[in-house]
Amino acid sequence: MSSTDTTSVHVVVVGAGMVAHRFVDSLLSRSGDDWRVTLIGEEARHPYDRVGLTSFFGGASAEELELERSVIDDERVRFVCGDAVTAIDRAARQVTTAHGLSVAYDHLILATGSYAAKVAVDGAGWEGCFVYRTLDDVERLREFVRTRSAQLGRPLTGTVIGGGLLGLEAAGALQSLDVSCTVVQSSDRLMSAQLDRAAGDALRRLIESRGIRVRTESITTRLDADASGKVVGLEFRDGTWEPTDVVVFTVGVRPRDELARAASLDVEPRGGIVIDAGCRTSDPRILAIGEVASFDGACVGLVAPGYAMAEVAATRLLGGHAQFSGYDVSTKLKLSGVDVASFGDAFAETPGALDVVYSDPVAGVYKKLVMSDDAKTLLGGILVGDASSYAALRPLVGAALGGDPVVYLMPEGGAEAASGDLPDEALVCSCNSVTAGTIRHAVRDDGCTDVAAVKSCTKAGAACGSCVTMVKKIVGVELAKTGAALSTALCEHFAMSRRQLFDAVRVSGLTTFSTVIDRFGTGRGCDICKPALASILSTLVGAHVLEGENATLQDTNDHVMANLQKDGSYSVVPRIPGGEITPEGLLVIGEVARDFGLYTKITGGQRIDMFGARLEQLPEIWRRLVDAGFESGHAYGKSLRTVKSCVGSTWCRFGVQDSVGMAVRLELRYRGLRSPHKIKLGVSGCARECAEARGKDVGVIATEAGWNMYVGGNGGFTPRHAVLLAEGLDDDALLTAIDRFLMYYIFTADRLQRTAPWFEDLEGGIDGLRAVIFDDSLGLCADLDSAMARHVGAYEDEWKATLDDPDKLKRFASFVNAPTTPDPSLAYTAERGQPRPATESERSDPRVLIAGTTLEVRR
Repeated sequence: MSSTDTTSVHVVVVGAGMVAHRFVDSLLSRSGDDWRVTLIGEEARHPYDRVGLTSFFGGASAEELELERSVIDDERVRFVCGDAVTAIDRAARQVTTAHGLSVAYDHLILATGSYAAKVAVDGAGWEGCFVYRTLDDVERLREFVRTRSAQLGRPLTGTVIGGGLLGLEAAGALQSLDVSCTVVQSSDRLMSAQLDRAAGDALRRLIESRGIRVRTESITTRLDADASGKVVGLEFRDGTWEPTDVVVFTVGVRPRDELARAASLDVEPRGGIVIDAGCRTSDPRILAIGEVASFDGACVGLVAPGYAMAEVAATRLLGGHAQFSGYDVSTKLKLSGVDVASFGDAFAETPGALDVVYSDPVAGVYKKLVMSDDAKTLLGGILVGDASSYAALRPLVGAALGGDPVVYLMPEGGAEAASGDLPDEALVCSCNSVTAGTIRHAVRDDGCTDVAAVKSCTKAGAACGSCVTMVKKIVGVELAKTGAALSTALCEHFAMSRRQLFDAVRVSGLTTFSTVIDRFGTGRGCDICKPALASILSTLVGAHVLEGENATLQDTNDHVMANLQKDGSYSVVPRIPGGEITPEGLLVIGEVARDFGLYTKITGGQRIDMFGARLEQLPEIWRRLVDAGFESGHAYGKSLRTVKSCVGSTWCRFGVQDSVGMAVRLELRYRGLRSPHKIKLGVSGCARECAEARGKDVGVIATEAGWNMYVGGNGGFTPRHAVLLAEGLDDDALLTAIDRFLMYYIFTADRLQRTAPWFEDLEGGIDGLRAVIFDDSLGLCADLDSAMARHVGAYEDEWKATLDDPDKLKRFASFVNAPTTPDPSLAYTAERGQPRPATESERSDPRVLIAGTTLEVRR
């Protein structure tokens, strides 16, 4: 089939990855109906976020990783997936695919990317050897681990060959699959392309502290397999041999330039299609972008330069004169609990460059700024263990810091680099090559009055999202210059922020969503304001989450008081205060899990999670748990989750306070406390910090003089260490301080704002917070104390109350006309002696249990 439409310009894009998607978006957003695009992708999927591949192991689905579908759904786009271009006929201006499709082009864009390389080592093809490049790769890896561990009846050991950025992410993925992992690196340090020796050593300590073994200066010479062809071990150049069940190669990528070579385009001897600054190849009708393109003799496997090339190519086709200025190789490691970033001239290769270094080996922190010879201009930097200043510093590369570089490196200190006062040329969003000047132009000239509008207009913050805080501050500063203010509206139905709405409801005394929206909002509400107001009403009114109007406000989890899982079943998490549980309690949980065929797992918060419960089973399960004295653990709510503790002075020879007793006291006091986001607490019985309290929203650490209280610690995408608020508190003083901190957060935080970013935005910082809590500087302490007293006095277990109310129980039905019929879409197979959701390919196996059939108890 060939193109016959001679009235339009036809662009064929070979490759359907992130860079190709960006090109199509950029081209069509600026062109009219006289442009058509045919996008041909080898993978049988829509374009997806390859940068976020590791999140697949954290529960993200393939659909959640998909890029914006509206780009491909544009009527001017023809998307051909699951087919590969096999030849380019430059004379006829036509491409041919493996399935026999022929497509003519006016312009051809090669965005074929790269492929993952494997070490040239004997045995690299054994079963159990993988690369880490595509969604298919990681799906196969996950499935192999599940199947092989079931076959062996034990967790697997794994090896990642290659200790770069991708290798460490792959190691984290294996660890999330319960694989004991070793990272093998041929050079003397991890991430050697981005980090100097000192930073590499600091990173190694962090990685090993996570339980991932590191082996540097090691060359793999052979992989061994068993009689069935499955990998069982590796041999190294020094003669040592180590067992392994799975191997992941992350030794780099190679550009997929075979089409260009066959079409006689200019290609670098070591790989990559040669392009000029306009992304043109040696054929002016053909452009190359992304990892397959070689500019100034180099190909770079990062998405940000690819996006920049995509913009240049689109601009050139539309008659503009944009040029690709070179590679920004700034990188940030996406591995939970390991904060690493490298940017600019990280190795101080600029003549006369100066290093400003801060190192704290005990805390696992290494920071280096590379400055010009007059110590004024920032050239680059390395951040290990604490990369919180990355978003502020990276845009300033090439610009004056405006202060002493040391303050940017010291803990809990630093100049306000991220104030929004950046030079116009400072690159704020490296993924999408958006400068501070572009953002200001969007605010001043394009009428963008909030972050969402700026993101839509400029694409700033639309990729990895790490620059959104900076974008918000620039937008706020620019609006202030015009006399306007950055919108803090909760949503289109409420012009107030969450904090303002909280105060309005508190003062007015209104108790239902309908009366609140009638008085303070417009319309009928949405999925943003309804759950937010449900949380506010829960704090101020205290009614059951399923009571009256409130029941219609809840999101999916709160709606049935359980966590929805990927297969449509639910998890059940009873509260286990402080992780302390009797043998009788353990027996009850075991019996419930056994009788209902549930998968059980010890959580990081010292509780037991039971997965696989069907909707209609939830009341039966909870009736047994409630009768045994358990109550809801609120794992489904934006509320207190857990209070983690060590064993403290009761058992531990190092403990100086009863950490378990305090943890139980705190959990029973704050259970059910609804808040803008989830809350976690930790109590350690001594300075050895076994409960990891400084990673919690509130951390309590025992000393001989009393309790030290830390606040504002968070895990998640951007981890934060908690900050010391007070020292030497007795029990009552500690409770009062925590009461006020939590209630002040609930009173004033934005919707879905964790305590760490809330705390960072507080006026006066830690000193201002101390003044509020201990000196009553805002005159709020009486209100905070009474609000907490109301919560403690009015607490009731949500599941017990539900079981006692026939009307509430009606919502726990699988089907309206057949309330006790199991959902037939649920199917399970056994793995390591427990049930797990069956994959599509496994559903035809007669051993797979379909929910509601024969075997109700799955072992």
